[in-house]
Amino acid sequence: MGAQIEALRMLLQEISDIEAAGALLYWDQSTYMPIGGAKARARHMATLARLAHQRWVDPGLGELLEQLKALEQNLPFESLEASLIRVARRDHQRAIRIPPEFMETLNSHASQCYQVWREAKSAKDFSLVRPYLERTVELSRRLADFFPAWEHPADPLIDMADPGERVCSLSPLFSRLKEELVLLLRAVRERPSPEDSCLKGSFPEEAQLRFTLELVRAMGYDLERGRQDLAPHPFMIRVAGGDVRITTRVSQDHLAESLFSSIHEAGHALYEQGIPEELEGTPLAQGASAGIHESQSRLWENLVGRSLPFWKFFFPRLKEAFPESMAGVDLEEFFKAIHKVEPGCIRTEADEVTYNLHVIIRFELEMQLLEGSLAVKDLPEAWSEKYQENLGVKPADHKEGVLQDMHWFAGTVGGAFQCYTLGNLAAAQMFQKALKENPQIPLEMEQGNMRPLLEWLRSNVHSHGRKFEPAQLMERATGTPLRLEPYIEYLKSTYGAVYGIP
Repeated sequence: MGAQIEALRMLLQEISDIEAAGALLYWDQSTYMPIGGAKARARHMATLARLAHQRWVDPGLGELLEQLKALEQNLPFESLEASLIRVARRDHQRAIRIPPEFMETLNSHASQCYQVWREAKSAKDFSLVRPYLERTVELSRRLADFFPAWEHPADPLIDMADPGERVCSLSPLFSRLKEELVLLLRAVRERPSPEDSCLKGSFPEEAQLRFTLELVRAMGYDLERGRQDLAPHPFMIRVAGGDVRITTRVSQDHLAESLFSSIHEAGHALYEQGIPEELEGTPLAQGASAGIHESQSRLWENLVGRSLPFWKFFFPRLKEAFPESMAGVDLEEFFKAIHKVEPGCIRTEADEVTYNLHVIIRFELEMQLLEGSLAVKDLPEAWSEKYQENLGVKPADHKEGVLQDMHWFAGTVGGAFQCYTLGNLAAAQMFQKALKENPQIPLEMEQGNMRPLLEWLRSNVHSHGRKFEPAQLMERATGTPLRLEPYIEYLKSTYGAVYGIP
């Protein structure tokens, strides 16, 4: 069986190499590629997607996996070999349902749509990209049709990102969360709002980039295996375990954007850099799911990056980095400013209390688009109505509204947004467990030492890669399935203290 395992690894390494080339091209397209390269880049991405898919659906791979079934059953479930066979079989069985020519079409369209979206967003004109999004919805439905046994057309798309989740599991969870958030938001808005002018001023781009690099390096981000660049919509991308890149967004008159974008993306990168080298070149060398991946970025961005222990160490350094803009600002003022709750139109700029309402709005719209109860031409109006209903605000233009996120314009509609809320819930649950097992973590953070927390995450999350499905990983890491309560407790405790809510 040793020779067969080696043959499997070689086949999977080829697929991994093709996907890595695609990742590098995507990073280039999102950072430095001249706009004139868009048409050719769409072709490049489509070709690579087709080549990778052809290898996934190769009958030889299926035969090899069938031959290895007995070995898988005789090995411990969590062993490298059993996990490799199990996960590769799952990916193969999913891939053989999707024709290679469809994958080429989908990826070519996504690359073209992304480029048009950037132009439409800049012009604040949804009509430019509307026909492309209509095509995306059509392709998303066709993708779902390859999995006819599912109850809802969104279910297979959700499962691709967050295995085990369905519309029937997410809808009641989001409904309960929404009720809790509305009550907390109401309580917060009855109290005086903190002043946040200290976050607005003149913050030179170079100084912001230097300071954010200091932050992510202190978190444990290895710059010998990564780099930070600028992008319109921040993201992290893995080319290999030794090449995990992040991007950030800088506003020279608002400090918070770069601070929390960099911390967020570095949280993703720490996950990828923490995956063991022995998993490299296999489908195990990635996060367990989109939601678990998001748990790592949201944990660092919010539970660490907005915490008092974190800023007890970094606030003096922040004042040194921006001596004029931060003159006369004390830690308490800054801490309250980064916890200001203010309903707005932009998801990525949302405070923690309102953030998940942005996600739920998108989730609801995705369901309607896939069900056919909402036409793409009516999307901007539906978007505005939901924002007015849920957050009491209305976007000033399409850039503030339906064009603000890249997700629907760079992939599929369906399965794109639920991961953010799942990640928030998982982050709070993991952090609660980490503090229970190591109560010294906050004290270490006050000294600028993030290692104890990172080591807990390395041991309980990162080291497993994709060996376990999200539900299994949460049980192993925290002892219970995913729960709403730790997140609600965290929000009430944090914002109750900031706003003086009894």
